[in-house]
Amino acid sequence: MSTPAVGTLASEAILAGPFERRRELLARAAGGGLDHVFVADHVSFFVGAGMDGLIQAAAVTALEPSLGVVVGVYLLALRHPVPVARQIANLCQYAPGRLVLGVGVGGEDRHEIEICGVDPRTRGRRTDESLLALRALLRGEPCSHRGEFFAFERAWIAPAPDPPVPILVGGRSHAAVARAARQGDGWLGLWCSARRYAAAVAEIEARARELGRSPAPRRHGLQLWAGFDRDRDRARRRLAAGMEGFYRGTPFERFEPYSPWGSPAEVAAFLAPYAEAGCTLFNVMPVAESPEAAIDAVAELKRHLEAR
Repeated sequence: MSTPAVGTLASEAILAGPFERRRELLARAAGGGLDHVFVADHVSFFVGAGMDGLIQAAAVTALEPSLGVVVGVYLLALRHPVPVARQIANLCQYAPGRLVLGVGVGGEDRHEIEICGVDPRTRGRRTDESLLALRALLRGEPCSHRGEFFAFERAWIAPAPDPPVPILVGGRSHAAVARAARQGDGWLGLWCSARRYAAAVAEIEARARELGRSPAPRRHGLQLWAGFDRDRDRARRRLAAGMEGFYRGTPFERFEPYSPWGSPAEVAAFLAPYAEAGCTLFNVMPVAESPEAAIDAVAELKRHLEAR
């Protein structure tokens, strides 16, 4: 079993702090041996908060040339696939081989979807169609598409990303797992046990084989929150407060089975069964006493995984 790639969240301090501090934190992540950082994507989440995943990815690649960037996850159904293909092609022209695109349907905030002119009930079908169109556009050749939601003739986005951008389908639902088998290079799971993770990986392989996809998608990832502190009680309290604040008061107990806390060694032990089940990439959203401590904890976590 090879060691999974490990990355940390591109936090507010990394993305919006003073310029020199942003560079220092990203350099710290690279110097600590992390493989990538990951960014989120929302247009207007609950109270108007948001971030454009591809713009943030471009900012990270410009600030630190040695780190990859994972978008986890991009709300593709809220955009037209042609301009998205142009953004990806340009980003890969400036930073080839450094982008992994996670795609999800969203849904925690239905209003966010509605204000983009999208019926929330169609977001799964729109994502399917958008993925089909996006893959054709990213081949770098003229292509046409006519579907339920989009239609275009001889759209041409050049140059094609070289190497191609891996696309991971994010989500915990059966529909997301099926979508990964049909259209993904892998699956980006969240909020699931190691047993459920292993079952989803096996399901993706079986479905892909039935569809004639060979080889089957195998670039699977996991996105999770984790609390870090040598004092386990303090790590849990800090993690619970952070998650309940972000998820608007949802009790931590709902997330607890899937959100480890403690020392980096303890979190690595929690993640080891996922790696054994086929996870090749971890996106860790760390909660610690400072941004520096969070980056260092994820870097130490990676070293523990390498040593197993």
